[in-house]
Amino acid sequence: QVQLVESGGGLVQPGGSLRLSCATSRSILNFNVMAWYRQAPGKVRESVASITRLSSTYYTDSVKGRFTISRDNAKNTLYLQMNSLTPEDTAVYFCNGNTIVAGSGYDYWGQGTQVTVSS
Repeated sequence: QVQLVESGGGLVQPGGSLRLSCATSRSILNFNVMAWYRQAPGKVRESVASITRLSSTYYTDSVKGRFTISRDNAKNTLYLQMNSLTPEDTAVYFCNGNTIVAGSGYDYWGQGTQVTVSS
């Protein structure tokens, strides 16, 4: 059973920073893509950032230049560095890992960590 465990959420003032972590129970390089999603109250879950096994990265427009996705292969941990946070970044952030086995895709999710940006 693959487990993804997020940490690092919390309450931060506008303009502040947080770093989210996602620890995986298997080698992080076994995932084709790892990503961070978020879901704000009353809104659909959206992709925030992703990183492929070959380290290509993607960011949604609203976080470009402020968020950085990275991973530590030795620690099997995914990170999301979030700077210049605004109240619009308030959401539950989820870690996602995608693998492909025998032509079928599998998605794994963490339990989520709350990020609240408020003064």
